[in-house]
Amino acid sequence: MGQALGIKSCDFQAARNNEEHHTKDISSRRLIVRRGQPFSIRLHFRAPVHTFLPALKKVALITQTGEQPSKANGTQVTFPISSPGDQKWWSAMVEETDTQSWTISVTTPSDAVIGHYSLLLQVSGRKPRLLGQFTLLFNPWVRGDSVFLENEAQRREYVLNQNGLIYLGTADCIQEECWDFGQFEGDAMDLSLGLLSMDKQVEDWSNPVHVTRVLGALLNVLKEKKVLPTPQTQAAQEGSLLNKRRGSVPILRQWLTDQGRPVYADQAWVSAAVACTVLRCLGIPARVVTTFASAQGTGGGLLVDEYYNEEGLQNGEGQRGRIWIFQTSTECWMTRPALPQGYDGWQILYPSAPIGGRVLGACDLVPVRAVKEGTLGLTPAVSDLFAAINASCMVWKCCEDGTLELTNSNTKYVGNNISTKGVGSDRCEDITQNYKYPEGSLQEKEVLERVQKERMEHEEDSEIHPPSLETADPLYLFLETPGSLPLGGDVQLSVTLVNPSDQEKEVQLAIAVQAMYYNGILAAQLWKKQLSLTLSANLVRTISTSLSSSYFERSPPENSFLRLTVMAIHSTSSLSCFAQKDIAICRPRLVIEMPEAAEQYQPLKASVSIYNSLDATMKDCIISILGRGLIHRERRYRLSSVRPGSTLCTQFRFTPTKVGLQRLTVEMDCNMFQNLTNYKSVTVVAPELAA
Repeated sequence: MGQALGIKSCDFQAARNNEEHHTKDISSRRLIVRRGQPFSIRLHFRAPVHTFLPALKKVALITQTGEQPSKANGTQVTFPISSPGDQKWWSAMVEETDTQSWTISVTTPSDAVIGHYSLLLQVSGRKPRLLGQFTLLFNPWVRGDSVFLENEAQRREYVLNQNGLIYLGTADCIQEECWDFGQFEGDAMDLSLGLLSMDKQVEDWSNPVHVTRVLGALLNVLKEKKVLPTPQTQAAQEGSLLNKRRGSVPILRQWLTDQGRPVYADQAWVSAAVACTVLRCLGIPARVVTTFASAQGTGGGLLVDEYYNEEGLQNGEGQRGRIWIFQTSTECWMTRPALPQGYDGWQILYPSAPIGGRVLGACDLVPVRAVKEGTLGLTPAVSDLFAAINASCMVWKCCEDGTLELTNSNTKYVGNNISTKGVGSDRCEDITQNYKYPEGSLQEKEVLERVQKERMEHEEDSEIHPPSLETADPLYLFLETPGSLPLGGDVQLSVTLVNPSDQEKEVQLAIAVQAMYYNGILAAQLWKKQLSLTLSANLVRTISTSLSSSYFERSPPENSFLRLTVMAIHSTSSLSCFAQKDIAICRPRLVIEMPEAAEQYQPLKASVSIYNSLDATMKDCIISILGRGLIHRERRYRLSSVRPGSTLCTQFRFTPTKVGLQRLTVEMDCNMFQNLTNYKSVTVVAPELAA
């Protein structure tokens, strides 16, 4: 057939098409287009077109995807080169002609199956000729696509932006981690589609709900298999600098090919970022969301138990879940036509353990609005997600005789400061209002009461309210402390005891500090102190003291937090008072200085400095410099030691190659800590053309 038609070549015009389809950052050589939007190819003939006019009137194009393309399920389609393009069916039309070539405009349906395609040309039912391959992705720029997003700034943030920020820390000390999503890196798309190819229902790849659930389930299985135990020694942590956590693609590459960076258990929050990368790569708007103080493993129950001994130290775990210091999740944007009206928009990926080996079905997709409204009947995962941000925590005292006593603890709120990166900026955006009504509002009360009633009716909760604690001889305890502790430094804390009665009280006060991982698991016991106090009648007494790192029995593990607990035991009453505060450990700060604007291909100078606020020398200092569009390959510099009270400063030059807002990331490792990072953005402009 090729000889009959005399086709010389087919130009997929990848650079031009990819520019129009917002995929140029993936490749300028491979054709990568978005569904529902036309793209152009150019057919070149060996002889003038009029020679083949009779044959050209019977030309059709064939597109096919998957291992076994089929017309029945829409993975193989034949369509003529004649009809005007639309977004409901495959179509093609001649856009431009000259004596020996045709430019053909091909339009894909806005609900087409995504993936790698072959494009073939067929004349009069003869054997088709392969013209080449292209890749089809979801299209948030086209209204007919289920992932359509109206706002251009949001499309640029949630689909195109590769430079992310993930929020860690505590509700009182939110810390940002710069993150490289890297969805347009060379192999990111092939890795993502390779992961999706584990699902053989290719015909369902037209549905972003199906695609997202499959990817969420597969990534969760990979996380469970590939996440390594946290190294228990500093030497192991430093070994080969393996515990880097700079971006998603090296992690995805390691999970799928065993070539990349492993993830350790104390960094497993990165799985939300990896999922975000895969979804953005395929064209589904996505973002990473952090919830501070999140109740996990509750089974939908609205009560969580914590146990502490009389020294204020955590003593085992409850059966009704655990409060995580923070928890990251992935949201994605799409319509939900299969659900009742009103549940379009942001959806939460909620993977779970596979049941009966059914891996691909082990991820739910929950509308954020369903969580806010407490619509438990919509999907089972709503109960878990509602409890994560609305549960109450009960603190129990474990007595020496083995009995348990409920403490009079200040309410431990969950679901605080739900945060994500702002659109088009590096600010933190609080989106708590998307998940729950304002605290104390009538709407919040109505939703909670309805959920509690529904769970009681289904006998899923034997108790839904924390028991009321009243005593004729009360004692009140309040704890105040900053939300962060400088690494190697100290903070002031104050404990206030209130005796409102007319009787003197003998009080045993226990203060303790433990290191905790982000998921609420105990990492180490660090320090404890006990005091015997006599409180006069009607007295308010404040005890102020300094909490210093030098008190600790050992250094807190990397990536851990401090949990400060105070327990007051009244000798004549069984009712103990309890207060708690999670404290973030703040490391020295890297300072980056460089211009805010630069010209493409012109050298740029930046300086990095760090002040050693610790009481020990920083040794084995290594600084790594990286930045897409700024530095071709990561650079590493071994620097001199930094004595206490001294400042280390270094300068370097680089040449920006890509126009637009770019991010320079600097990372430092030394004997005292790892993964200390900071970033600075620079706007790179194209050089002015000479007149």
